[in-house]
Amino acid sequence: MFTGIVTELGRVTRIADHALDVHAPHCSREIDGASVAVNGTCLTISRRDGEVIGFDLLPDTLMRTNLGQLEVGSVVNLEPALRAGDPFGGHIVQGHVDAIGTVRSVTGDDTALDVWLDVPVVVLRYCVIRGSITVNGVSLTIMELDATGVRLALIPETRTRTNLGSLAPGDSINLEADVLARYVERLIAIDFTR
Repeated sequence: MFTGIVTELGRVTRIADHALDVHAPHCSREIDGASVAVNGTCLTISRRDGEVIGFDLLPDTLMRTNLGQLEVGSVVNLEPALRAGDPFGGHIVQGHVDAIGTVRSVTGDDTALDVWLDVPVVVLRYCVIRGSITVNGVSLTIMELDATGVRLALIPETRTRTNLGSLAPGDSINLEADVLARYVERLIAIDFTR
């Protein structure tokens, strides 16, 4: 489990043959077999070489996330799995990407950056104003909704500490809906009288 609070920006050193290697000085201290969210995708450390950690990628992972679009040099958001006693700064994030969205527009100044995302209905159905959404592994608050997407406001700290500060129209982003909303929907749908 994660909280959507990025602890480090990593740089891709290799992506090939269903493998991803990332230079990550902080996260490289994690043990082999540990989970790390990479752009919001829960992956298992399978190898290391100094400050570079490696992950194996399933074909399904490449199909359902933006990881297959990465290149050597790409910057990725990293968050190690939550440990008992760690601060819980964001919201409950599983690292299970629900869909890939697209950046519609980016406007603003040094104070706040407004980002509109086109969000597939599989995620949009769980979005509410002032609710949570995970974008490339970052826990964010939804500021506004329309029929096809959400508006987010990024403060300077978020823009500096994550790869969201460099978003441009047309970019693909990993999205995870709030898991609590999914559970509520499931519980409402179940007929407990049977």
